[in-house]
Amino acid sequence: MLSLRQLFLRHVAQTSTAPLGLEIERAEGVYLYDTGGRRYIDLIAGIGVSSLGHRHPKVEAAVRAQLERYWHTMVYGEYVLAPQVRLATLLAERLPGLDAVYFVNSGTEATEGAMKLAKRYTGRPEIVACRWAYHGSTQGAASLMWPTDFTLPYHPLLPGIRHISYNCHACLEQITTRTAAVIVETIQAESGLTLPDVSWLQALRRRCDAVGALLVLDEIQAGCGRTGTLFAFEHYGIRPDVLLLGKGFGGGMPIGAFIAPRQVMEVLSHDPPLGHITTFGGHPVSAAAALATMQVLIEGELMAQVSAKERLFREKLIHPRIREVRSAGLWLAVDLDNAALVQRVIAECLQRGVVTDWFLFNDRALRIAPPLIISPEEISTACQAIVNSLDAIAWF
Repeated sequence: MLSLRQLFLRHVAQTSTAPLGLEIERAEGVYLYDTGGRRYIDLIAGIGVSSLGHRHPKVEAAVRAQLERYWHTMVYGEYVLAPQVRLATLLAERLPGLDAVYFVNSGTEATEGAMKLAKRYTGRPEIVACRWAYHGSTQGAASLMWPTDFTLPYHPLLPGIRHISYNCHACLEQITTRTAAVIVETIQAESGLTLPDVSWLQALRRRCDAVGALLVLDEIQAGCGRTGTLFAFEHYGIRPDVLLLGKGFGGGMPIGAFIAPRQVMEVLSHDPPLGHITTFGGHPVSAAAALATMQVLIEGELMAQVSAKERLFREKLIHPRIREVRSAGLWLAVDLDNAALVQRVIAECLQRGVVTDWFLFNDRALRIAPPLIISPEEISTACQAIVNSLDAIAWF
């Protein structure tokens, strides 16, 4: 009889030629457990998804309670479903001016919906995005990606996409009256954590206002407490026209959203109707999980602890082979000498019971984005594993 690993390799579609292959039996808090009983500190939280850790008790309770009431009922937007309504109301209360929430299944779908919304609302053909950004892998979202290393085999993608450089003031002149929307990450993720110049973000806001383009902020990775505030844009004194959420939004359950003023969002409801539809978007069980996640963040102390935990990571991640550490709350990029070293460190850390990763457009940096519940002791243990891994690898 074939083993589970063999069946995995034979029947589950692979996205790389060398999958990590951890055989997970269970997960709890900041830990993953394999079938051999070994425990791993999850420093990437499923790429920022398990923001409250694995199986947070309040999220689990919300999921169980909703399972006892109803699951899927009808295509999103037709029935009045309490988890959706309560979650949308909470978001609207925290986002003055953004009072209409369209729920989808993932961050990628949020990007797709926002692209359609911007074109429909403005009647314009062009979308501006930043180089080295990542907004998802479906055809529309992938059209926003530059360079084309990961997309070229799938061309042609969408026309009418213009790329500018992040933090480039002169580039803002390329945003014109033909531009429907500018889609940017509040903090650029896959470039290896590029923080925005505050003056650039504010100038971008003014430029969009001047030409009538919508400013879409992608906080699929940066949002939901990751940087120490509920939404990352709160650090920078601006407000988007459309906000994208995903990943950690559901506390481990699949859900995303694009959020806009009602007068903007309503264009999807007529001429023609059903301007954007999704079968499972805002699934009641996922919406219940997201509502519990947001309530834990808003009512608890986790976001207030982010800054101190960020400092502890930075204090502990010191080694001759660490060139730089960039951070935005509990989200760090650890620059090493080269890509080969990064892969060796990932493998060495795994042997020491710590899961790390790399960035799509920066293979010389380790990704760290742990659950927000990680303790100071767990931070120290994880950082020591990274330092020990660097010590164990011969210089090359």
